[in-house]
Amino acid sequence: MIAIIDYDAGNLKSVEKAIQFLGEDVIASRDKEVIKNADKVILPGVGNFGDCMDKLKRYDLIDTINEVVDKKTPFLGICLGLQLLFKDSEEAPGVAGLGILPGKIVRIPEGEGLKIPHIGWNSLALKNNGRLFNGLDNESFVYFVHSYYLKADDESIVKATTNYGVNIDASVEKDNVFACQFHPEKSGDVGLKILSNFASI
Repeated sequence: MIAIIDYDAGNLKSVEKAIQFLGEDVIASRDKEVIKNADKVILPGVGNFGDCMDKLKRYDLIDTINEVVDKKTPFLGICLGLQLLFKDSEEAPGVAGLGILPGKIVRIPEGEGLKIPHIGWNSLALKNNGRLFNGLDNESFVYFVHSYYLKADDESIVKATTNYGVNIDASVEKDNVFACQFHPEKSGDVGLKILSNFASI
């Protein structure tokens, strides 16, 4: 069973539908026991870093997430769900993130011809043998919607990058924790393969 953490943060339904399409058992829940007993857990997210951390606190889910990660359950953060795994974000100064992975979340710099938020398809440069990308070609295209991006402290956890006026760490993996800045659930066959690879871990 794959549990999607339901904390009123956006892209939950589209993630749920994509997982169902793959034929996997999936449940969207904020019930701590359901999440802790799942075989795999997904943290989706769309919106503001500070608002989403507030919602995780309101539903008392921060300790639950840490417990899931500590017991080595495969865990996938998507979009803002990636950003929340880090200690803080320029989007919400003074708000502590989950601090599970080392790195910082910073705003995409303004640049000529670049619209922010970054919305659209970009290719991925794959590196460091990320398990989410098994069977996928380098430079596969995925769909992004974001104004802030990850600069990881540890290059070895970065499994894919993209460029949008600046080099963006687009996917990370460390032990049982995986995360994508892009939306696999909106990335066609490539995204379905990424979600299938996660489901198979």
